[in-house]
Amino acid sequence: MTGPDWGWLVLGAAVASPARYWAGLLAKSTGKRPFPVGTFAVNMAASLLLGIALEMRLPQAWIQSVLATGFCGALSTWSTLAWETTGFVRTRLRLLAAVYIGTSVTAGVLLAWAGTAIGHLVWG
Repeated sequence: MTGPDWGWLVLGAAVASPARYWAGLLAKSTGKRPFPVGTFAVNMAASLLLGIALEMRLPQAWIQSVLATGFCGALSTWSTLAWETTGFVRTRLRLLAAVYIGTSVTAGVLLAWAGTAIGHLVWG
């Protein structure tokens, strides 16, 4: 990544970080709904957008830096997924932990694939 790309990466992250924060607050898991919908939703959105962004064929390479690395990197939160899963295991919600990991990985990969298909249709 060249010097000017760093600025674009930071811009993408600056936009996505607050979006990630607010999504987490709006969809916080509760005792009635222990599944972490907020984390799941942002990770799935980032997976789809990453697939699209990586297929973009634009003369402005900085757009890909903004979207793929900056925005998607800051929006997704796989470390939070790991922390939440660890919490499920600690509180003996092992089945929920397995469902959360399995669903997140499977759906994330499928959405990234769908994003590449969308990107290929648009820019292919």
